[in-house]
Amino acid sequence: MMKKREQSLQTKEKLLGAAQVIFAKSGFDSASVASICEAAGVSKGAFYHHFESKQALFFELMKRWLDDLEERLHEIEAREADVPEKLFSMAHVVGDVLQMGGPQLSIYLEFWNQAIRDRDVHRTLSQPFDDFIAFFSGLLEDGMERGTIKSGDAEMTARVIIALGIGLLFQGLLEPGAADWNEATAFGLNLLFEGLYRGDKS
Repeated sequence: MMKKREQSLQTKEKLLGAAQVIFAKSGFDSASVASICEAAGVSKGAFYHHFESKQALFFELMKRWLDDLEERLHEIEAREADVPEKLFSMAHVVGDVLQMGGPQLSIYLEFWNQAIRDRDVHRTLSQPFDDFIAFFSGLLEDGMERGTIKSGDAEMTARVIIALGIGLLFQGLLEPGAADWNEATAFGLNLLFEGLYRGDKS
C-alpha cells in the first residue's frame, strides 16, 4: 500500500516537473495534456487521476510557488531583528529566485500572463497578492510603532515594496546577467528607506 502511494506521488511530481518545463517553453495555451504526459512518461489516465484539467495542474504549480514564497517571508518575519533588517533580508528572496535559472523563471512570467487573460487565474493569484500587501503592511506598521520606520501610509508603502520586487524580478528575467539582483533589490530598498528614515524631501 505504501509503495503504491509513493509511486502515485512520484507520478504526480513527474507531471508537475514536465508541465513546468513545457509551460515555460511553449506557454500555457500551446501546451497540451498529451505533450505533458509524453514528457513525464505517464499515461493520460494517470494525468486525470491527479488533475482534472490542464488548468488544475497549472494552479498547483502556482500554488506551490506562492506557498514557498509565503513560507520564506514568514521565516524571515519570525527572526529577532528590527523591521528594516527583516525587509533587507526579504530582498534576497528576489535574487534567490533569479539565481535558480531554468524553467522556474519563465513560469513566473506565465503565471502573470495568464492572470491578465484568464479570470480564474486572476482570482487565484489576486488573493495571495492581497495577502502579501497585508503582510508587508503589518510589518511596516510594527516598525512604525517601534519607531524604526517613519510613520506614514503602511499599505501604500507595502505596495511600493511589492512593485519594486516584481519590477526587479521582471528585469532579471529579461536580463539575467545584467546585475547582481540581490544587490539591486537591496539598493532599491535603501533608496526607499532614505525617505522612510529621513522624512519627506521637497
